[in-house]
Amino acid sequence: MSSSTPGKSSKADRTGASGATGRTGKTVPERTTATEAGAKTGGKSATKAAAKTPTKSATKSATKSATKSATKAAAKTPTESATKAAAKPAAKSAPARKASATAAAAKAPAPRKAPKAESHLAMVRRARRINRELAEVYPYAHPELDFRNPFELLVATVLSAQTTDLRVNQTTPALFAAYPTPEDMAAAVPEEMEEIIRPTGFFRAKTKSLLGLSAALRDEFGGEVPGRLEDLVKLPGVGRKTANVVLGNAFGVPGITVDTHFGRLVRRWKWTDEEDPVKVESVVAGIFPKSEWTMLSHRVVFHGRRICHARKPACGACPIAPLCPSYGEGETDPDKARKLLKYEMGGRPGQRLSPPADYPGKPAPALGEG
Repeated sequence: MSSSTPGKSSKADRTGASGATGRTGKTVPERTTATEAGAKTGGKSATKAAAKTPTKSATKSATKSATKSATKAAAKTPTESATKAAAKPAAKSAPARKASATAAAAKAPAPRKAPKAESHLAMVRRARRINRELAEVYPYAHPELDFRNPFELLVATVLSAQTTDLRVNQTTPALFAAYPTPEDMAAAVPEEMEEIIRPTGFFRAKTKSLLGLSAALRDEFGGEVPGRLEDLVKLPGVGRKTANVVLGNAFGVPGITVDTHFGRLVRRWKWTDEEDPVKVESVVAGIFPKSEWTMLSHRVVFHGRRICHARKPACGACPIAPLCPSYGEGETDPDKARKLLKYEMGGRPGQRLSPPADYPGKPAPALGEG
């Protein structure tokens, strides 16, 4: 009974055998059989326990692992699904957002490119080309005041302040019939003159100017209109603009006439940004030769009255549009722009009752006729 099958002894058996030998190396007698039996029993129990334990542990571990895996899977699955579900609409909406942005960009007006800085030389060349183009468009340009001599032109120009040339031309026939010379006008009764020139507006102030300049012509210049700028500007009611009109058109002395039309257009064309008429005159005089000054003034004023209006310029019908840095401020549609043209350009009468022979338009009607 003390022996066991070789190779089949358990770890407990081997432990018991070694314990039976003792420290002295002597063999322990047979009374140790109970111990061996206990060891056997313990070995079997240990073997059973060992067999049982791993199975339970494995089962529990498997159960726990399965539970954890299931929990993780359950937790993971909705999140991933939600993420994927959220990602899909986002992926679908990206092209939609792009399309919306493209559509919005298409609707928004394209930003205007900043114009390149123009050199002074380039501006001068462009300005002179504009003058040449206007000369072809308005070969008949002329002062739009009716007159037969320097005195009549001087008086008509004074009356043209704050009114139209048409209204002046409709008024002066009666005025010159009553007062044909400076001497006659200087002796006029103020109230009677006021009634004649009333249609031109500011008739009291204008009457005072006409009486004063007529007396000065009579007393200082022998009843003649002087042909020098410095003399003309000394007369009551006469400034540089009026003096240049008289000099250029009655005496053939070149001059630049800076009225409201002229000033507006040269600023639109970027010849200058000056507002003061004297400064505008000085700048423009430096751009053009002196021989061009008078006719340049007529062409610019003609263009301002017929096409390049103050409030709504007819850009779409403008012959110098390619040269204009302000193109687009007015109507650009050609058909609509043509309806904005005035006087002979629009098929209507001009401002003069007695226009020059080469004027292509119709004469203006007399006062009270239309």
